[in-house]
Amino acid sequence: MSSTPPARRLRLGLPRRVFSQVLLMQLAIAAGVAVLATGLFLAPLGDQLDDQAMRRALAIAQTTAQQPQLARDLRGTAPSPDGPVQREAERIRKATGAEYIVVLDVRGVRWSHTDPERIGGLVSTDPGEALAGHDVMEIDDGTLGRSARGKVPLRDEDGEIVGAVSVGIAYDSVRARLIHAIPGLFAYAGGALAVGALAAWLISRRVQRQTRDLAFSDIAALLAEREAMLHGIREGVVALDRTGRVRLLNDEAQRLLGIGEEAVGHSPDLALGAGRTADVLAGRVTGTDLLTVRGRRVLVANRMPTDDGGAVATLRDRTELDRLGRELDSTRGLIDALRAQDHEHANRMHTLLGLLELEMYDDAVEFVGEVVGDHRATSEQVTEKIRDPLLAALLVGKATVAAERGVALWVSDGTRLPDRLIDPRGLVTVVGNLVDNALDAVAGTPHARVEVELRAEGRTAVLVVRDTGPGIPPEHRELIFTEGWSTKEPPAHRERGIGLPLVRRLAERQGGSADVGEAPGGGAEFTVVLPEALAEPGAEPALTGAPVPGTVEEESE
Repeated sequence: MSSTPPARRLRLGLPRRVFSQVLLMQLAIAAGVAVLATGLFLAPLGDQLDDQAMRRALAIAQTTAQQPQLARDLRGTAPSPDGPVQREAERIRKATGAEYIVVLDVRGVRWSHTDPERIGGLVSTDPGEALAGHDVMEIDDGTLGRSARGKVPLRDEDGEIVGAVSVGIAYDSVRARLIHAIPGLFAYAGGALAVGALAAWLISRRVQRQTRDLAFSDIAALLAEREAMLHGIREGVVALDRTGRVRLLNDEAQRLLGIGEEAVGHSPDLALGAGRTADVLAGRVTGTDLLTVRGRRVLVANRMPTDDGGAVATLRDRTELDRLGRELDSTRGLIDALRAQDHEHANRMHTLLGLLELEMYDDAVEFVGEVVGDHRATSEQVTEKIRDPLLAALLVGKATVAAERGVALWVSDGTRLPDRLIDPRGLVTVVGNLVDNALDAVAGTPHARVEVELRAEGRTAVLVVRDTGPGIPPEHRELIFTEGWSTKEPPAHRERGIGLPLVRRLAERQGGSADVGEAPGGGAEFTVVLPEALAEPGAEPALTGAPVPGTVEEESE
């Protein structure tokens, strides 16, 4: 094989860079416009100069014919090189710079001419139209060559036509004026082309900076990759322009936010409605990994400004991750409860074994009855008042966890909730969040107590959760329903500040409300009203075992 590298083939055609292509195209346009403008100007210039020469010749002829002595001399003398008509015509010719002034009678005989020898001869062109009383302008060839002519009738004092006056302007002077105008015209065209070239270069430089000196093929490839990436990634992308209006939404962002292409061109407040999600997208809330709730989805948002004054926000769905985090919390709580119950069960077994070894059989029977009765009483107390199995199971489990944390979880005497819930899982989410928050608030305080009241008022479900904790200051009673706001340290696997906003969002979606106040004995009292939460009496109750799509089960503040 030869070690000589192959010769590079010469590539013909446009350059690849946007800057070079735009510059060449603009230069070609500027040059084309300059040539076209010059041609369009030159085309009528010759006609304009011809017209000006003919009108000048006509004006000189009319001025000459106005001389009253000229008609009298034409009638009273013979044509002669020394005659008065010749002298007057030559005087006017020299004064006006005309090529010739010919005065002729009605027979077409010349009485004046620049060549005296032609005086007395017939004119070479037909004077009939001028002798008929009409003014004539023309470009024609005569004995003196090509000229611009003007012919007028010559009248006496009585207005009778006695001859005609023909004036010629040398056509060579017209052509000379045209040629003389061309260099100046080209100079102006060249100046305009230079200005256009400079403007084209400046515009091309700006295009070069804005396109980062990319080729058109690179830009097309980037656009194709951008479309594929935006619609292929599983993160929502929202782009906003410098005025804060949405200019791009990918498919995932539309799914997470529950909006469509109609949101493009509107501000986040108009597209999403007032709320934390709109505040995060608009940049009114700053930070990284900002939590927000949209519908029943928990989203993590990040917003990055762009060089053009706009911004790009990314959205990640944290609903599933938060659900796993809550399950982990629940699992840890159950493990702690089971560990404590294991110790308690071992102690009870040791006590029972001791009673049996001491042959205190009656005491052993009484001891077992008390233990079983306590658990049965708790379960029966809940199930008698709350007919929905999901809610009853939740409260029984929470009571066990509360007991291990040294908190008395009590279902109030006013609790009455029939098994007619339309969305039991939604109410489980609300109850679980509020009870967990209450347990966290009273844990470690003396005489810790949490009271839950659930009652039905027609088709409206009313939930009240009271605790004996420190309560919530009045200035914080609205802030606690703000997404991402919390007074507790978040666990390692998830964020705080989601549960209470989710409770209010679920309540407001059903036309209800979620509020907080002060409990009668001190502490906090949360009240949630859910209109239309129960089916009509006799209607088919909801299937509590079926999952509700998109439901966020529980979340602690």
